[in-house]
Amino acid sequence: MQFSEQWLRTFVDPQLDSAELGHLLTMAGLEVEEAVPVAPAFSGVVVAHIVEAEKHPNADKLKLCKVDAGTGELLQIVCGAPNAAAGMKVPCARVGAVLPGGFAIKAAKLRGVESFGMLCSARELGLSEDHAGLHVLPEDAAVGTDIRDYLGLDDTLFTIKLTPNRADCLSLVGVAREVAAITGAPLNLAATDAVAPTVDDRRAIVLDAPAACPRYCGRILKGVDARAQTPEWMVRRLARSGIRAISALVDVTNYVMLELGQPLHAFDNAKLHGAIHVRLPQAGEQVLLLNEQSVTPAPDTLLIADETRPLALAGIMGGEHSGITLETQDVFLESAFFAPDAIAGRARSHGFSSDASHRYERGVDFELARSAIERATGLILDICGGAAGPVEEALVRTALPVRAPVRLRPARARRVLGITLSDEAVCRLLERVHLQLAREGEDFMVTPPSWRFDIGIEEDLIEELARLHGYDNIPAVAPQGSLMMLPSSERSRPVWALRHLMAARGYQEVVNFAFVEEAWERDFCANEDPIRLANPIASQLSVMRSSLIPGLAGNLATNRKRQSDRVRVFEVARVFERKADGEPVRGFHQVMNLAALAAGPVVPEQWGERARNVDFYDVKGDLEALFAPHRLEFERLSHPALHPGRAATVRMDGHSIGIVGELHPVWVQRYDLGSAPVVFEVALDAALAARVPAYAEVSRMPAVTRDLALVVGVEVTAARVVEVLKSAAPAIVDEIALFDVYHGKGIDPDKKSLAFRVLMQDTRRTLEEAEVEAAVSALVRQAESQLGARLRGAGD
Repeated sequence: MQFSEQWLRTFVDPQLDSAELGHLLTMAGLEVEEAVPVAPAFSGVVVAHIVEAEKHPNADKLKLCKVDAGTGELLQIVCGAPNAAAGMKVPCARVGAVLPGGFAIKAAKLRGVESFGMLCSARELGLSEDHAGLHVLPEDAAVGTDIRDYLGLDDTLFTIKLTPNRADCLSLVGVAREVAAITGAPLNLAATDAVAPTVDDRRAIVLDAPAACPRYCGRILKGVDARAQTPEWMVRRLARSGIRAISALVDVTNYVMLELGQPLHAFDNAKLHGAIHVRLPQAGEQVLLLNEQSVTPAPDTLLIADETRPLALAGIMGGEHSGITLETQDVFLESAFFAPDAIAGRARSHGFSSDASHRYERGVDFELARSAIERATGLILDICGGAAGPVEEALVRTALPVRAPVRLRPARARRVLGITLSDEAVCRLLERVHLQLAREGEDFMVTPPSWRFDIGIEEDLIEELARLHGYDNIPAVAPQGSLMMLPSSERSRPVWALRHLMAARGYQEVVNFAFVEEAWERDFCANEDPIRLANPIASQLSVMRSSLIPGLAGNLATNRKRQSDRVRVFEVARVFERKADGEPVRGFHQVMNLAALAAGPVVPEQWGERARNVDFYDVKGDLEALFAPHRLEFERLSHPALHPGRAATVRMDGHSIGIVGELHPVWVQRYDLGSAPVVFEVALDAALAARVPAYAEVSRMPAVTRDLALVVGVEVTAARVVEVLKSAAPAIVDEIALFDVYHGKGIDPDKKSLAFRVLMQDTRRTLEEAEVEAAVSALVRQAESQLGARLRGAGD
């Protein structure tokens, strides 16, 4: 909310300068985002009257003016403004004046004619960007008056950032109450006198939806002059609050809204038919709004209507067909209370917002409607003339909000705040903000006023005490306590250790949204029924992710667009899936996963290593390093996100813990990812599991190695061969590792050769050749019997 400091000081005038006032508001919870002067510094500019304006004798575009600037004699000033004319009141910078930017005014000759001053435009004074001509002042402006005093330019514009619960401060009166409560300065709120009706014209009001609108006031004003000029002081206050002056009738309703916080609306009474109804829409009804947008209200959107048609979206915006114009003579003025729940979100559902809806959906004082309509009536009659009819009020008091007393325990308030506040101090502070207190034993029963929608529990009152006492006055006491060293199991490792390991392998951590595009779930996860969000923050982020891989692919796409070819990213985060007994929310299961993506060259471009792109085995190696000393097993996999021939299930201790593979070429092309990236995603619990170290004696005896080249069917995996060999391996066999795969000449097309290195060793003695040969023979026999394998070269 933006407002003028001068306007605020008409209600409360503490002995503080602008900077101190701004700091005080911020510390009271009304954060001051900006405080800027209305106009830049300048001096020596006064109100002047152009007595004569003649053509310059030596220039076609200049005028020679005789100006009364309050000095007792007419000043001769050369002026180039096209609108300069005799009889105008304009700002005049006399000789010796200093304009914004340090520009000093001196006597000068222009085209051979002396000039003693300068007539100013609004831009030359820093008031606006208007440079079309001189800044025209009202005819009643007193000549010689300092322009800063006349226009009230020694003013500051405050912009405060209000939290949604403080709707009571969306008005000058509301802010003034806060300043008075904090500073103790007297609050000067002028009483609003009721305007006595002078005509008997009235219009009936029917509340068809009293729960949404329990109070509605309206009155007819006859014979108003809609073309009347809005007073300069009102235009100025509106402008400094960020509202453009439109016409006198509209300006008055906006002014009262800013002053009191009560939105109002003016209808052209001649365009209304019968009683005013506050009701819900009928099927198919449409409303053409003042912003020229035609809307079909939702069934729960409140309307203002007459006997024939809807007139406005209640509490949001008026309709075009019933709006006032410069030809309006009779006005029906509306002032109402609409329940916040009946207004909240309705304007945004149609793609716009309004000052009225912004206030109503946060809460407007439900006792304010009648005094606000009286205030507006008085201003309209003063400015536009006319005669007022009686105020018609429809009221269902039982449907108005109830201000229930809230229990405050002073002892608990002292404990929570950490300061000593006597009961008398508690009373004094809370009474400053117009809270009514009653004693009940040791406790207080506190009743908030009608304009406070934010006080409902004890914690709200404790917060009031804190800010009224002053956050700066609450001492900062260092916390004290004893810490216990918690046990750390060797069977698990912390998440930060995984992050360090991934960073050591060259990966950079990312944090992505847990909600993603529905197309990502369909493409990468074959998920046709994802978990949909009821209220997504954006239309393209509408479902919860069931995998981290799509988000990493999105990171890669973003980096590709920025010409970054080598990308290594990982994420540790939750994924979401449907599950009847899910935790912590039934029906939904939330699992922590670790996923990574690598794309582009294996190493940055350099002279020491041949350039090549990362492949399946590079990422497989990273994954194995992450899980070491655990041994991982890999089994061919078909997955919608991965290349059908370059993907595998990751297993540990016989259990599936994740996937690894190259991204499917279709998605690489569709999402413009360049060269195919390689990804993996594993369960975080499995990655956190650690193997407890077990002592094993290091052998001092020489090791013996033998190479076995076994010919097996192409469908037999190397992992299966290793499993079979290990099942028959005697105790002296330490390791069996694949080191070569061969297809080609000398091997049947449906066969392949797998070469394994067998390491044998004993910790206490040197192995004899016979037992080495016996061990190798046992391995070969097991392979032959279980897999139908044969030694390469045997029988060739």
